[in-house]
Amino acid sequence: MDAWVRFSAQSQARERLCRAAQYACSLLGYALQKHGASPELQKQIRQLEGHLSLGRKLLRLGNSADALESAKRAVHLSDVVLRFCITVSHLNRALYFACDNVLWAGKSGLAPRVDQEKWAQRSFRYYLFSLIMNLSRDAYEIRLLMEQETSSYSRRLKVSGIGVPGGVETGGSRGPGTPGGCLPQLALKFRLHILLLARVLRGHPPLLLDLVRNTCDLFIPLDKLGLWRCGPGIVGLCGLISSILSILTLICPWLRLKP
Repeated sequence: MDAWVRFSAQSQARERLCRAAQYACSLLGYALQKHGASPELQKQIRQLEGHLSLGRKLLRLGNSADALESAKRAVHLSDVVLRFCITVSHLNRALYFACDNVLWAGKSGLAPRVDQEKWAQRSFRYYLFSLIMNLSRDAYEIRLLMEQETSSYSRRLKVSGIGVPGGVETGGSRGPGTPGGCLPQLALKFRLHILLLARVLRGHPPLLLDLVRNTCDLFIPLDKLGLWRCGPGIVGLCGLISSILSILTLICPWLRLKP
């Protein structure tokens, strides 16, 4: 299995390049349709997109083994939340790749009796569950980093002897029952949380990149499952962005979120 995992890792770059080209074709096809391009050109773009999709499925053959190996490694993580999110995500990815392999067999003619629509729906459901776990993991890591940043800021204030500003904590001279005192305080807290979130994400590029990539990917299964119809333009754009970010993590490994 280790030899297959190494071979699968070598094909990741080619698969992601094909993915970027596929969603670029989807976006291009949507633009051509909007601008009234000739039906023949639109048909050629759709055919190219279909060929790229089938090629990607071929490159993903056996990726279930890689996902299962990643799930086995994640089981040993010390943090319970990270262990749960990452392990469940990898298990869903393994099931997604297994369904994708069956779908490839049906599309290539090796198993013509395969119900392609049913297996496509199954694969996108597992893909959606995997993305939900990834986003849950991102949210958890953001929360931990925000708590660390707040704690560090409080310690710096205590060391400098400034203390926490009374107006921020208590709303200044207005009590909670004073009319008009609650909304400004909530607005200030919201603004401080947004600034803290921006500071945390700016200081941790791998987490920011992973969050953006997973958010973009989320639109794809939502649209394919009919849970939220985004349209081919949004799906193509989000897929292209996430593909470029995935390629970036291969070029710059330090941008990959770990563990």
